[in-house]
This record gives sequence, C-alpha cells and structure tokens, in this order.
Amino acid sequence: FIKRDFSTQYKQTILGPIWYIVQPLVTTVINTFIFGNLAKIGTDGIPYILFYFAGTMLWTFFSNSLTSAAGIFSNNQSIFSKVYFPRLTVVISNLASTSFKLLIQFACLVFFWIYYIIIGEKVFPTAYALLFPFLILWIGLLGTGIGMIISSLTTKYRDLNHLLGFGLNLAMYITPVVYPLSEAPEKFIWFFYVNPVSAPIELFRVWFYGAGSVPFLMSLSSIIMTFSFLFIGLLLFKRNERTFVDVI
Repeated sequence: FIKRDFSTQYKQTILGPIWYIVQPLVTTVINTFIFGNLAKIGTDGIPYILFYFAGTMLWTFFSNSLTSAAGIFSNNQSIFSKVYFPRLTVVISNLASTSFKLLIQFACLVFFWIYYIIIGEKVFPTAYALLFPFLILWIGLLGTGIGMIISSLTTKYRDLNHLLGFGLNLAMYITPVVYPLSEAPEKFIWFFYVNPVSAPIELFRVWFYGAGSVPFLMSLSSIIMTFSFLFIGLLLFKRNERTFVDVI
C-alpha cells in the first residue's frame, strides 16, 4: 500500500518526489512575501524561511494525514468490497506514507537551518528536539483520528467531503502556521486551546529554534484531544467497516 501511494501520486510527472520539496518551498516564499514583508507579522526572531517552512511542513503533514484517513472507505471501495484483510492496515500505510514525505521535507529544512546557524542566526535547538519522532506521531495520530471519524460519517453523508477542504483552509488561520502564538491577541488565545494542532506546531519552533513558548495546559489539552479523537475514530472505523459496502 505504501508503494502504491508513491507510485500513483506522482506517476507520469517530470519532477516526481521532488514535488514534496517544491510545494512547501513555494508556499514558504509566498508566505514570506505576504505575511513577512507586506503584513510585517513577527516571527519571534526566527528567519522567515525557517519559520514559514516549518509551519507549512507540519500543517501539510497534518492535513494529508487527515484527508487520507477521511477518504479511506471511498478511495479503497473496490479493494474492500472484493478482498478481506484488516482494513486498519490501509490507515497505517497512509500514515507511514505521509510521515515519509514529512521526513523528506524535514531534510530540506535542515539545510536551511544549518545555513542560518553558520551565518550567525540564533536558532539553536534545545534538548527537546530529540523528541521530534514523538511530535511526528502526535500530529499524525491527531490527523488520522479525526480523519477516521470523518471517513465513518462520509459513507452516509457525502456533504462532509465538500466541507473538508474548506474547513481545513479555515482551520489553518486559527493555527500558528503563518504567525507565532506571541502575535495572537490575548482575547483569542482560547482558540488555540481548542485547536489541538496549535501546540505541536508551536512546540516544534520552541524545540528546534529556541524561540517562543507553549503553555503546558495547551499541550496537555492537545494530547488529551488527540487520544480522544483516535479512540472515537477507531471505534467508528471498526463499526463502519462491516457495513460500509452496503451503504456506499
């Protein structure tokens, strides 16, 4: 399944897997121009390229994990209806595929990071940077949990498929992707407590760049919501996999 994901996504393309780097890089350049140069939004002293590339990279990982899990039944209908095997293997393979794409983008970020350290920018990592695999798992399980909930609902309510992309675009703006938590007005800070993606994205910058801060309660609430969504998603997924063929 992992091999299938890679071969079908970039089949008959010129750049192939290089798109994994081109897409966040172009987005980073656009965000730098709009939010950095035009809007003059602060980045806690982090160079624009490092700040926006990290936010774009992690948000893309989350949204890809969510959308791939959300389309698990509709995208694999032909296989699920003909052959029996543990359906959860497809969910796991999707998460593995998106994680591999993230690691390719992270390798690109490391080059920029080393460059800025060489030229004297104060973007030194903390010891918590060693917990990066935990951060990947955190974001991946969060997106997968929400995606499995949506996948179980979209077998009956197809409208959710249309709302998903729209909702993700809106959710990005209440997530510290193109701005740090320090730039958020105090009266709206509660948005980031109920948005579980906020804490891990901001923690990445704290751990790797040594800038910014994340309240402990925000991280705790995000972890609790992650396991809650994952638990509910697994329950709905297991219940729905027995009957989805009849519904679809």
